[in-house]
Amino acid sequence: MDKADRVIEELSKIGIVPVIALEDAADAEPLAKALISGGLPCAEVTFRTEAAEDAIRIITEKFPEMLVGAGTVLDAIQAKRAVDAGAKFIVSPGLNPKVVSWCAERNIPVLPGCATPSDIESAIRLGLSAVKFFPAEASGGLLAIQAMAAPYPKLRFMPTGGITAKNLKSYLDFKKVIACGGSFMVNPTMLKEKDWKGITALTKAAVSSMLGYTLKHIEINSGQKCTGSFFVLAELGIEFLKKHGRGTHGSITVGVNYMERAVYHLGRHGIRFEESGKEYHADGSLKSVCFADEIGGFDVHLVQNKQED
Repeated sequence: MDKADRVIEELSKIGIVPVIALEDAADAEPLAKALISGGLPCAEVTFRTEAAEDAIRIITEKFPEMLVGAGTVLDAIQAKRAVDAGAKFIVSPGLNPKVVSWCAERNIPVLPGCATPSDIESAIRLGLSAVKFFPAEASGGLLAIQAMAAPYPKLRFMPTGGITAKNLKSYLDFKKVIACGGSFMVNPTMLKEKDWKGITALTKAAVSSMLGYTLKHIEINSGQKCTGSFFVLAELGIEFLKKHGRGTHGSITVGVNYMERAVYHLGRHGIRFEESGKEYHADGSLKSVCFADEIGGFDVHLVQNKQED
């Protein structure tokens, strides 16, 4: 896997790409810290403002673990400025062959804006396997992506434009979507007022909503059958095992919307996973996985939430 593919793969695991426009480069460091604290070590800094180049440089120097890209890149000169400042990927509102070629020659991931089959065919001719779908909602939203994805099965999309906390999951449920770009977690009023705690809270809420943690089942090694006074607890998904099951005290099953993304985000919080215990679907996607370490004496494992049709 080359550098460009690795960046696209990481974007896919992150799931949400905050799109930020900074008027003051001094806000770059605290904003980046707020996003990281909220669970999104990623940002697309748009070149709509004079502060963009300095903001990218500050973020990449202060937070080298953060995946920072440059957005609204309109020509190869801007692309060079962004990359020299530390940008790891380039995003543009439209498909500019010169920008794509400049990035391709340097193995820099580039996601040009595409909204029509003609745009997509131009992107494929330029050797791209992923594009930005922009403006997403104004261009037909998820239904448009699904329709265009059918004749181009190897192409993947990063929809941006009109993405909100409410429609985020509907986009991410479609497997051809890498990630969604959005600014809903960077509230303009909070940014203006430098409310970094508020932005962190919105970011945490966005990540939690995306991952969709759901308590599925609890097994307790009690040595007793689930009868009598235990009936109500059984109805709530709590089972008392007469025989010793997994874990010192029992096990907890947690459902998530997206297995690979949950593993990535939990891994950032220090959770380790048991490699030998991973189970996969026929298509190679992760089906279930166990934590490597017990929590409070309980074995914890993740399973896929049922996807809506």
